[in-house]
Amino acid sequence: MSGNASRGTTPQPEEEWWRGAAIYQVYLRSFADGNGDGTGDLAGLRARLPYLADLGVDAIWLNPWYPSPMADGGYDVADYRGIEPVFGTLPEAEALIEEAHAHGIRVIIDVVPNHGSDRHAWFQEALAAGPGSEARKRFWFREGDGDTPPNGWRSIFGGPAWTRVPDGEWYLHLFAPEQPDFNWENPRVRAEFLDILRFWFDRGVDGFRIDSAAVLLKDLDSVEESYTDHDGVHDIYREWRRVCDEYPGRALIGEVWLPDQERFARYLRPDELHTAFNFDFLSSAWEAGALRRAIDLTLATHVPLGAPATWVLSNHDVARPVTRYGRADTSWDNADRRDGAPHDPELGYRRARAAALLAMALPGSVYVYQGEELGLPEVEDIPGELREDPMWRRSGHTVPGRDGCRVPLPWSGSESPFGYSTGEPWLPQPAAWKDLTVEAQRADPGSMLSLYRAALRLRHERLGDGAMTWLPLGDSVLAFTRDTGVTCVVNLGPDPVRLPPHEAVLLASGPLDGDLLRADTAAWLV
Repeated sequence: MSGNASRGTTPQPEEEWWRGAAIYQVYLRSFADGNGDGTGDLAGLRARLPYLADLGVDAIWLNPWYPSPMADGGYDVADYRGIEPVFGTLPEAEALIEEAHAHGIRVIIDVVPNHGSDRHAWFQEALAAGPGSEARKRFWFREGDGDTPPNGWRSIFGGPAWTRVPDGEWYLHLFAPEQPDFNWENPRVRAEFLDILRFWFDRGVDGFRIDSAAVLLKDLDSVEESYTDHDGVHDIYREWRRVCDEYPGRALIGEVWLPDQERFARYLRPDELHTAFNFDFLSSAWEAGALRRAIDLTLATHVPLGAPATWVLSNHDVARPVTRYGRADTSWDNADRRDGAPHDPELGYRRARAAALLAMALPGSVYVYQGEELGLPEVEDIPGELREDPMWRRSGHTVPGRDGCRVPLPWSGSESPFGYSTGEPWLPQPAAWKDLTVEAQRADPGSMLSLYRAALRLRHERLGDGAMTWLPLGDSVLAFTRDTGVTCVVNLGPDPVRLPPHEAVLLASGPLDGDLLRADTAAWLV
C-alpha cells in the first residue's frame, strides 16, 4: 500500500497458525545424515529436531521425500504415497511428524502436481499401453510430424519440452524428460491427487507446499507457449481447499510465479490457497525504493483478501543472500543466475543480516531456508562432474545450476563432513565452513545463528501477522512501526542515519554508533 498505514489481520486462533508462522525449509538430502551414507535422511532430521525447536521456528517445510530416481532432486516423483528409501521409511516419516508436533513444530510437505517421474507406475503403464490408450490420456501424449515435435515449446530447464517414445508419439515435459507432465483435464488425475492429499493429512501433515502451482493446465494449440495461469486451474484448487477444510488447522501454500499481482491474488481467494510465496520481495534489489514497492505491492495484494503475506529471502532454487547481496547487481537476474560474478563477502554478510531483520519484522509469515541462519554463502566452485542439477546438463554446462545452495550443512568440527554425516557428503563442503558450523556459532553472541535465534524469539513474542505503518526517515531508509509497538529501521544508504525516538533497542543486525544506524544495518526499537 502506498499510504501511511497497512492494515493486516488481528492475532489468529491456533487453527490459523500459518498466518504469522516462521517456517524453516528443510532440503532433506542436505540437512543431516543419520546413517552415514552421505545423504541427509529422516533419521538425521529427527535427531536435529531439538535444534529447530531451539532456533524458534513454528513449522518445517520439507522438499519432496517420495520415492524418486532423483533426476531433479526428488521433484520427479515415482510414488506419492511412499518415502524414498535413501531417506527412510513411511513409519519413520510418521514418527517424524509425531515427534515434530511434540516439539511444537508443524510439518509441511511438498506436493508436485504438474509432473511425475518417468518411473511412475502410470507412466510406465502409458508407455506399454500405446497410442490412444486411456493410460496415455493421463499425460500429454501427441503425434508429431516425423522427427518434429507437436509444437515448439521449450523446457524450463533448457532444450525441447517434448520427448519421443519408440512408437513415434511424443510426451510433454515442462522440465526434464524424466518428468512427464500430468494431463489435468483428465478426471483420473484430479481424483488421484485429492486422494494423495487425504493420505498425508490422515498421517498428521499440517500442510502442503504446491510446486509449480500455476502451470497445471496447457493449451497445446496455442502459437506461443501457453501453460501458465489458465483460469481453470482455480477450479482445481477449490477442490483441494474443500479437502483441506475437512482437516482443521491445515494449510495450502502455493509456489506461484506471476508478474501480474492481480492474477496472483486470485489464488488467495477465501476458497482457494491459504498463502503463496512472495517472489517479488525475494527478487528485489538491495535498494530502499525497490524493496518498499515490493512490500507495498505485496500487502495491497494480500490484505483485501484477508490472506497473510509471506516473506522469503532464499530457497533451494536461488543463490544464497550472503553471496547475492555482496554483488554489485542484487536484482532478480542476479538472484537466479549463478555465473560466478564477483562479490564482497563482508558486504553480503552485513546486508544479509539486515535483510533478515527486515523480513522477520514484516506482517505475515516468514520462511528461512536451511543454512540461511548460519550465513552460508553460495558454493560456486563445485566440480562439474559432481554437479547434479539438470540445468547444468541441459544447458550444455553453461548454467551452473542450483547445486551451490544445496550443499550439506556444517554442524560441528573443523573439517568435512562437519558433523553432517560420518560418510562423504553427496556434495563437497568448503573447508572455510569450519567457522560457520552450528557448534562454532552457538556460543558466539555476534554470530548469524545468534541473530536468527534472537530475532525468531522476539518475532514470536512481539511481531507475526498484523499491521504496519511507514515512517518517513529518508529515501535510503525503510522504517515502519508494527501494531505491537515495535519499530523496524533499515539503512540501505551509504551514510549513517539517526534512529527515530525510542526507549530501547531490542535487536540490531550490527553495531550502532549511539543513535546512529550504520549503512546496511537494521534495528528493532521500542
